[in-house]
Amino acid sequence: MARDFKDTEVRIQNCRLSYANIWNPRIEEDGSKGKYSVSLIIDKKDEVTLKRIKLAIEAAKKQGKSKLANAQGYIPKDLKTPLRDADEEGRIDEAYVGMMFLNATSKSKPKIVDRHLERITDEDEVYSGCYANVIVNFYAYKVNGNKGIAAGLGNIQKVKDGERLGGGSNPEADFDELEDEEYEDAMLA
Repeated sequence: MARDFKDTEVRIQNCRLSYANIWNPRIEEDGSKGKYSVSLIIDKKDEVTLKRIKLAIEAAKKQGKSKLANAQGYIPKDLKTPLRDADEEGRIDEAYVGMMFLNATSKSKPKIVDRHLERITDEDEVYSGCYANVIVNFYAYKVNGNKGIAAGLGNIQKVKDGERLGGGSNPEADFDELEDEEYEDAMLA
């Protein structure tokens, strides 16, 4: 049975994973270990999930008021939040057309399970393009003068496969099978 969630937490259901750095953390430009991260693609028609996300973001604003408020004690209306409209952002990736998305990160590796709650350890099983349920915790931040709400990455449950995103083409589609004689003839030419 699922646990009770805090006001700032959401189980985003049946979203599509993109830029999934969930098995190994990103490596920063300076070569240091970064965070685990994923972009969650959410259908704009999923009004229930989007409403839950917006409510959790508002709860994070209230909890983080001391970090976010201006000198007059008000939280700015134009505060940066993680939920974005891919069409307004000008995303050119076809998977994002007509979708909302948010980027979630964590210093800790997320636990990843299948539909039956069995741990998944095969890195090829959960990938950019598959669908998953993902726990996200929203929180306020104030770093180097920048303020906003960020999304913390929690556990991941794979729901179903989907067309892989990125990662190049399939070698079986790129090449024809060569017979041994063809290989030898090509080497002599």
